[in-house]
Amino acid sequence: MIRAGTGYSTVANPRNAAAEATAAALKQAGLRTADCALIFASSAYGGAYPMIVRTVAEVAGTREVAGCGSIGVIAGGREFESGPSLAVMVVGGGALAATRLFVPQLRGRSREVAETIAAAVRPHLGANNLLCLFPDTYNLDPEPLLATLARELPGVTVVGGGATEDGSVGETFQFCGDVVSSNAVAGMLLAGDFAINLGAANACAPLGPTCRVSAVRDNIILELDGRRAWDVFAEAAGPLADDLSRALAFVFIGVPLTPGAERIGRGDFFVRNITGASPEHGAIAVAHRPKLGDRIGFVLRDGERSRSELKATLAAMADRVAGSPAFGLYFDCVSRGSGLYGIPDHDSAYIGQCFGQLPVAGFFTGCEIGPLGDRTGLLQYCGVLALISDRPV
Repeated sequence: MIRAGTGYSTVANPRNAAAEATAAALKQAGLRTADCALIFASSAYGGAYPMIVRTVAEVAGTREVAGCGSIGVIAGGREFESGPSLAVMVVGGGALAATRLFVPQLRGRSREVAETIAAAVRPHLGANNLLCLFPDTYNLDPEPLLATLARELPGVTVVGGGATEDGSVGETFQFCGDVVSSNAVAGMLLAGDFAINLGAANACAPLGPTCRVSAVRDNIILELDGRRAWDVFAEAAGPLADDLSRALAFVFIGVPLTPGAERIGRGDFFVRNITGASPEHGAIAVAHRPKLGDRIGFVLRDGERSRSELKATLAAMADRVAGSPAFGLYFDCVSRGSGLYGIPDHDSAYIGQCFGQLPVAGFFTGCEIGPLGDRTGLLQYCGVLALISDRPV
């Protein structure tokens, strides 16, 4: 039987915070020692990350420790978005096997890193497998990494999020065993006979039908439906277009999962940033490489839409779940949280409302890794929830 628990701490002393959070997690799980521990620690503890990792491993009684630094953490139904905060998830009971992993030198080596990850976890795969990854957001080229993992590890479920920081350091940190490093990927493979239930809630709502890309150069869209791309963008953005920096913080492109789709709806598109826009040149630059003839739409980051999407996603997951989940992992975009909803602990409250006192831990991410149609993909402005359950007897 899977036994899991979460704990958190906001005390300033990092050693005390690590001991307090880990002890609380073990108590909730009913464990004296754990098979593995996941750690998410805010930037306020940055200089003490090695001490935190060592303390968690010591208190939990396991070397299988992994995690990352972040701008904020999630645990115990709470979402801590600033200041010192630390979340620990422990898992034990012998129902699953845990294998930590760490690959350094991520920058410019996404394919090689994915191949190294696959080689490290392949000997440890079980009947069912959940691979949790915590890459350095600043040095991640996600498309080749995820494509290579899909090829090398068919049937393995991959989730996770990009590590973040509060802007004071300019680099993110990954934890594994007793190693703390930037420009790396840390992770944990959970293998065994268990059930996995995934959901991804998008914070963005479509703004009208899609448009055909009629002129493009690399990632710069010059024309949509034969019109200047800027003009189409400005129409979609409405009054936001008068303040370009604000418009780029709320309006993005939505890429249909079905090529040629004239409209995009719930669950059938992914979001990419608009990285620049020029009314003078009539063009927009996007974090995507559309081809001539592709269709894209514009989407708006919106709190009400995000709330509705989250509720629908959780309801669908509740319909699919077999028995009671043992624990959950939640990877939530940094652009969600109280800045989007205007209230704290929003998503955690809805998760608790749907699944009760379920142990859930996670962090605020720079990007999310989760379900994208029938494959694993890079998500943005999403909350990705992974629920793990014992197989029903």
